[in-house]
Amino acid sequence: MTRLISALWLITSVAAGTAWAQPFPTNEAGVTMGHLHLNSRDVEANRKIFVAVGGTATKAGDFDIVRFPGVNVYLHLRPGAPPPTGGNDGTVVHQAGFSVQDVQETVDRLKTAGVPVEVRGPNQAFLMTPDGLRIAIVEDKAQNLPVRHHHVQFFVAEQAIPEMQAWYARLFGAKPVIQGGNSIAEIPGANLRFAKTDTPTVTTKGRVLDHIGFDVKNLEAFLQKLEAAGVKLDRPYTKNPLTNSALAFIYDPWGTYIELNERPGTP
Repeated sequence: MTRLISALWLITSVAAGTAWAQPFPTNEAGVTMGHLHLNSRDVEANRKIFVAVGGTATKAGDFDIVRFPGVNVYLHLRPGAPPPTGGNDGTVVHQAGFSVQDVQETVDRLKTAGVPVEVRGPNQAFLMTPDGLRIAIVEDKAQNLPVRHHHVQFFVAEQAIPEMQAWYARLFGAKPVIQGGNSIAEIPGANLRFAKTDTPTVTTKGRVLDHIGFDVKNLEAFLQKLEAAGVKLDRPYTKNPLTNSALAFIYDPWGTYIELNERPGTP
């Protein structure tokens, strides 16, 4: 079994090629945004949506991947694995977001691809994947890329917002800021945004957006820091000696399932 896992991991690493080679440079804590992992009932339908948003589709082993500056979107449901238990409504992660230079152009492209999209004013639009993941499209005419990953938005109780912002700042090196009255923690490749909800939320694990991923330099040392802070590993440090890649899984205190990856060449 170990050899099979290593072989599959090697195939994925080689086939992904540049799909793993273009994260944004890490912050001082050695962290950058890595990926969003979707348990996709319909990979083709989801791939069409993310390509229409502006991503580039590729294939890596069992995974269909749509690449964006700042994040890779993994579309996968393992053979024999149970389908997602639902969309992300009601989980701690409310939505993912992308920024574009021209919202109307992106909306037109989505509509041409047959993707229902809701426009809210001249600078913002929303869509829902068939599996139930909410995606925001925001406009930033000043950005130097046609499209890039913009944010992951969390829903938590109001009193938990400063705690969550501080947790990601302390352990992931995220920069805490306030924008338009909203609490944000900036990670290379993503704004982690925190909004209040009066409804209890559950973990992302098992839902359509099963987990979010961060790429980390020196994962072993990073995990030691997390464990010293009381974070328990859901999956311990696992290294692939054939590729020098490594991974681990944790939960944040609010139920977000998180994959941590160390990949050769992470800037």
